[in-house]
Amino acid sequence: MNQTEKISVKSKKFILFYIILLIFSITANTEQITFSADSMTGKAGSKNSTTILKGNAKVKTESMEISAETIELSGKNFRRITASGNVIGKNTESKMDFTCERMEYDRQTKIAVLEQNVELSDIENGVNAKAELIEYDQKKETAIMQIQVNLTQKKNVCTSAYAIYSKNEQTLEMSGNPKIVQNGDTFRAQVILLDMETQEITLTGRVKGSVSTAESSKPEQKNSAEPKTESSENEEEKEEIPEEQNGIPE
Repeated sequence: MNQTEKISVKSKKFILFYIILLIFSITANTEQITFSADSMTGKAGSKNSTTILKGNAKVKTESMEISAETIELSGKNFRRITASGNVIGKNTESKMDFTCERMEYDRQTKIAVLEQNVELSDIENGVNAKAELIEYDQKKETAIMQIQVNLTQKKNVCTSAYAIYSKNEQTLEMSGNPKIVQNGDTFRAQVILLDMETQEITLTGRVKGSVSTAESSKPEQKNSAEPKTESSENEEEKEEIPEEQNGIPE
């Protein structure tokens, strides 16, 4: 092969490679993955090596759509997807949208770990959550939230250091200085369980709170806590919730 022919072959490979950069589809474990970006490094079509997409990177699987500044596909059959920089995603099966700065998604376990300034929205149920770390299990439809958790649903504003949201059961369990503000009333305890369908709140351990007497009707409260200590009685300026009753006094 002469020098001219070698240059021609290299040029064809170069052109083919950059065509693949624009949009590339593979089929792995019967699931199709489509991705695109401004540039790509790695072996096109290799199922065991790492492929890095940079600039307007987008990846779409059968149940997940992800866009970010950089996306890395790695592992056998591109099992792992790692995205960073202005990450925007959507789970098309569970109808959950999210944004964050970094995420890892395992296509086999269907678990997504979202990190830094995370916002997760359950569109079907009107639930919006914020945290620094959220682990979302697509199979179980649960989200484990940690650090500066803030969740809103209907007239509930829920905050804590740790929380577990179950989409199917429509429940929220909080711990780590949890608090719920509901219709202007405030409830605190060691552990709080909120039934999002019935709006029933279960308080466990060191219960305290305040209610507005102007409200004519309140949701039923379940109190499974120990009696309140004297040191906690003066912490609220409004009317205290008697712990010997299950529910809020008229």
